[in-house]
Amino acid sequence: MITKNTPSDTAISPKKGILAVSFGTSHPDTRAVTIDAIEESIRNAHPDLAVYSAWTSQMIIRKLSRTTGEHILTVTEALENMRRDGITDVCIQPTHILNGIENDRMTADALAFRDQFSSISFGAPLLSSTEDLKEVISILAGEYSFLKEDEALILMGHGSDHFSNTAYAALDYMCKDLGFPHIHVGTVEAYPAPRDVLRHLEGSPIRSLHLLPLMIVAGDHAKNDMAGDDPDSWKEQFRSAGYQVTCHLKGLGEFPQIRKIFLRHLEAIL
Repeated sequence: MITKNTPSDTAISPKKGILAVSFGTSHPDTRAVTIDAIEESIRNAHPDLAVYSAWTSQMIIRKLSRTTGEHILTVTEALENMRRDGITDVCIQPTHILNGIENDRMTADALAFRDQFSSISFGAPLLSSTEDLKEVISILAGEYSFLKEDEALILMGHGSDHFSNTAYAALDYMCKDLGFPHIHVGTVEAYPAPRDVLRHLEGSPIRSLHLLPLMIVAGDHAKNDMAGDDPDSWKEQFRSAGYQVTCHLKGLGEFPQIRKIFLRHLEAIL
């Protein structure tokens, strides 16, 4: 999506800048290899453009300010900096998975500046088209091509009451439709839930499960909801159902091919 204004001062030379927007994480280990890696790939791909960054999670921003003293910019703060730096055309690339709640908030915050820039353009989140879904499945199927006939890959998405949550079910359906019946998709907070994944596994030869977060970072949800020792964690739920479980604490941002999808979405608005 692109919004444009007619500059009041036509003598001003256009100056384009990129704003990378992430939800954020309080885990520095996964941040370095996911969010930071995505931003670095953007800088490397566009060395001639100024690249800014912002996070949308106020809770994580406050936590880091309290625990480490680091000040992470909000979308509003980053755009104020871009305006002061003389940026006239803003290209915003989110690292969000879906066009969901966080993406809507980001868009609303950015559009509050519509009169202060010549244009504000928005790149698409990771799963925004049929092509995106197919590409993500191809990437993950390739990464886990070592699985045996009695093993399955379970992708753990966050889940939301936003209508965009339907993308998870679409991704699960497409896995089977493209010939990867051993890949299943579930969510922490919505549909499909772990019980739905277990129901689809009934009667199959699957005995061993590999759990992977369908999230940009492998943070709290991956370490606790997926791989934690609490009885409600996915690991323990699947173990209680009789499966051997291996957890892979690797965020999607760690995969170079996933980072390329974000770069492609950014190229579409530059």
